[in-house]
Amino acid sequence: MPSTAVPLATIGFLILSNVFMTFAWYGHLKFENRPLYLVILVSWGIAFFEYCAQVPANRIGYGYFNAAQLKTIQEVITLSVFVVFSVFYLGEPIHWKQILGFCFIALGAFFIFTK
Repeated sequence: MPSTAVPLATIGFLILSNVFMTFAWYGHLKFENRPLYLVILVSWGIAFFEYCAQVPANRIGYGYFNAAQLKTIQEVITLSVFVVFSVFYLGEPIHWKQILGFCFIALGAFFIFTK
């Protein structure tokens, strides 16, 4: 794979993985009347697809990125996907304190990638 494709493939798979992960972890919150065992089984099923994207993302990206950088990318994507999910799927507003907290996390990510 050309080196310019590595970051794009890694980030693309991580985004896909995090979409599945977010639905596996939080999607059931809209279905409070469903039995817990059922939402656990459905969440496990969704998580399978999360791993089908997460593992290739790390395989492809490792070497171009180090492990700390891969984890940092994953966390920033997780928060980004979660904000969109929370606002549009769960209908929860985002508050300035959350935005400020995410900015501090982004600042930490900056230091992870600075040589």
